[in-house]
Amino acid sequence: MTAQRPTVPATFTGDANPYRGGDPYADYRTADFPFTRYADLADRRLGAGVVAANDEFFAQRENLLLAGAAEFDPEHFGHKGKIMDGWETRRRRGVSAEHPWPTAEDHDWALVRLGAPGVIRGIVVDTAHFRGNYPQAVSVEGASVPGSPSPGELLADEVKWTTLVPRTAIGGHAANGFAVSVEQRFTHLRVNQHPDGGIARLRVYGEVVPDPRWLSALGTFDVVALENGGQVEDASDLFYSPATNTIQPGRSRKMDDGWETRRRRDDGNDWIRYRLVARSEIRAVEIDTAYLKGNSAGWASVSVRNGDEGDTGEWTEILPRTRLQPDTNHRFTLAAPAVATHARVDIFPDGGISRLRLFGSLTEDGASGLTARHQELGG
Repeated sequence: MTAQRPTVPATFTGDANPYRGGDPYADYRTADFPFTRYADLADRRLGAGVVAANDEFFAQRENLLLAGAAEFDPEHFGHKGKIMDGWETRRRRGVSAEHPWPTAEDHDWALVRLGAPGVIRGIVVDTAHFRGNYPQAVSVEGASVPGSPSPGELLADEVKWTTLVPRTAIGGHAANGFAVSVEQRFTHLRVNQHPDGGIARLRVYGEVVPDPRWLSALGTFDVVALENGGQVEDASDLFYSPATNTIQPGRSRKMDDGWETRRRRDDGNDWIRYRLVARSEIRAVEIDTAYLKGNSAGWASVSVRNGDEGDTGEWTEILPRTRLQPDTNHRFTLAAPAVATHARVDIFPDGGISRLRLFGSLTEDGASGLTARHQELGG
């Protein structure tokens, strides 16, 4: 039995079948959610964390943000019972023998700090392997709180929480996806499960909206970095790994932490197109091929375009086609600053790179536009 994968977003409810052996994902219910093209704002690599939960009796809250799919070991038991790869709370009970059931208001919650504040486009509440012990329903709220608030400060009465996902019935052993249409910048989420149960993974897809005051204080920074508001718009090939890996924080730690394409059998080449945080002056370029040894790109070039979103203006090459070495960080300074809103890296003929860095600073109009958007979104 193969996993159900509708071509349009779907809603799953009800129990999954009990596990009978074999591939635990064989009957997993999922869908192709359009919003997953955005970056995961709850990625641990960006600094996201689950800062508190009211209950984590069976499985700890930090599992929610682990990279990769949840794993299942049918023989993995501990002193408290079955050990699950997710966040799982104990069973709620009523107040007396006459009323042994939880009330409609009873629920468990977890507080999530986004790794990068931004506008949320979609959320996936994944209940993989929680077949009869998933929550009956979930809801998700968002808040924008500056600084580094403690759990107590986030739970204070004066914090305003905005509903992103209303209380909605979900299914077990399924990727439950929710499109979000709230045009506001959020820093934290409150994930609620009604009344109790387990969630394997949480993914929060959206657009990073950085604090312009922080970028102004930095002066020169990586204007294409995901954490600073850069974004991948498109790529020629995503066979082995997502192009967004190339603008993640830090250096790659293993081969699949970069971008690698399938082997070409024609005379073309592969590429990624990016949108910068705002109009910027680029003065230096880094192309890193860390951990890509027999499969790094042979050559690479970098081009930029200066135009508003949707503009199909001319591309200007700022780094001509240059030989790359495997497992090496390559640095280039430009003879003159290049003003741009978009960038493109071309690799020849195929292979991969682990990171692209474009160091520069915002132009005057780029800074003012970013400040205006930050204010419009409630930052």
